[in-house]
Amino acid sequence: MVELKTVCKRSELPEGESTIITVNHQDVAIFHVGGEYFAINDRCPHAGASLSSGYVEDGIVTCPWHGWRFRLKDGEWADNPRVKTECYRLQITDDLIQIECPSSPCKDDQSPGSGCAT
Repeated sequence: MVELKTVCKRSELPEGESTIITVNHQDVAIFHVGGEYFAINDRCPHAGASLSSGYVEDGIVTCPWHGWRFRLKDGEWADNPRVKTECYRLQITDDLIQIECPSSPCKDDQSPGSGCAT
C-alpha cells in the first residue's frame, strides 16, 4: 500500500506558484502550472540550489543559480536527458494535494499520465 502525505490544499497553492515540503528528510518542490501539479526534488543536482525559487516556463523550471533547466513532468534536464532529478507522484483528493512518500521516485518508463504529474 502507498503511503500518502498531505502537502496542502489546492486552494493554498495558486496557479503559477510553488511550495516546498519535506518528506523523509528530503525537500520536494510542488509546482502548480497550467492547472496541473508537479513534484520534483527541490535541490538542483548541479550545485544544490532550490528549484522551487526558479523561473518556470513551458513546463520547465530553470535553476536560479546556474540556469540548469528541468522538466517538471519527469525531472529530466532539458538540455541533457541523461541527467535528471527525482520526480514524485501526486494525488489530488477533493481539495487536498497529496504526495506518495518519496521512498521511490518515478521510474524512467513512467510517463506524465502514469503519476509523475496529476
